[in-house]
Amino acid sequence: MGTLSPFNSPVVKLERLFEAPNIGIFAKLDLLQLSGSTKERTAGSLIDAFMKSGELKPGGMVIESTSGNLGIALSRQCVVRGIQFVAVVDENANKSAIDIMRAYGATVDLVVNQPDGNKLAARRQRVQQLLAENPEAVTTNQYGSPNNPRAHYSSTMPEILDALDGNLDMLFVATSTTGTILGCQNYIREHGLDTKLVAVDALGSVLFGGESGNRRLPGLGAGIVPELALQAEPDRVFRISEIEMVRGCRALARSEGILAGASTGAIVAAMGQMIPEIPDGSRIAFLVHDSGVPYLHSVYNDEWVRQTLGEQPEPEGISAFEDQPVQ
Repeated sequence: MGTLSPFNSPVVKLERLFEAPNIGIFAKLDLLQLSGSTKERTAGSLIDAFMKSGELKPGGMVIESTSGNLGIALSRQCVVRGIQFVAVVDENANKSAIDIMRAYGATVDLVVNQPDGNKLAARRQRVQQLLAENPEAVTTNQYGSPNNPRAHYSSTMPEILDALDGNLDMLFVATSTTGTILGCQNYIREHGLDTKLVAVDALGSVLFGGESGNRRLPGLGAGIVPELALQAEPDRVFRISEIEMVRGCRALARSEGILAGASTGAIVAAMGQMIPEIPDGSRIAFLVHDSGVPYLHSVYNDEWVRQTLGEQPEPEGISAFEDQPVQ
């Protein structure tokens, strides 16, 4: 399948997550990236492009809007290149992620109290203000830069196919900027593959025609439609509630010993809804987008779930995936 990138992460077969012995289920463990998420690929591609163009040099500054994972990855990518990094975040940003960014030496700029509640739009507006104040700085523009999907075209998709000998019927990807799913889509189309793409979005996200609503877990969905999303055309879209994300995370941790973040929990929930209609003999894969460690005080904390989501984390006697409508 060609030369693999330095970001190559393991692909493992899952045997215990679902009772589906005739379906091959594979997880790509991008939680093992150096910065802990798939965004390590995105950050590397974005920074490399700026440095190759000469727009960014050691000693320069990068400013970017982030809900957590990209900020961590950019913090790491910038520090090893001698570049300053300013992360623009909102109050939904994972507190552990902010601490990690600061540990890498990043400056964190917090945007609060958006009048219309659109946190993404407010963060992007703040990025533009900071760029005006720092004319030598650049923004990596994860929402519109072609170097975002390029990272996944050049590494994520070929790595998955290489691990599975090119035999993959369906890939589940969580969506936010849509860079990951778009890069995979471009690879599939340009190579004439039959692999179907399933986009997993958050309930309350406006991606793919969704209706805006309150979202309290970062890293999945969007409050405005990013430029890249206009090119993304998944074969299927699932919209997952936050309590389903919680239960998906916990199911993955307690069956397969993989401690993942909220977006991966959403994928687990979506797969649980779709498994009954997937033909025997199929091979499906999904990205474990990030680690669950920064979510220990939210997704994996019973009291947080009860107080914030108003739900029981794991209702007694009820499967996390029962009676969920397929969308």
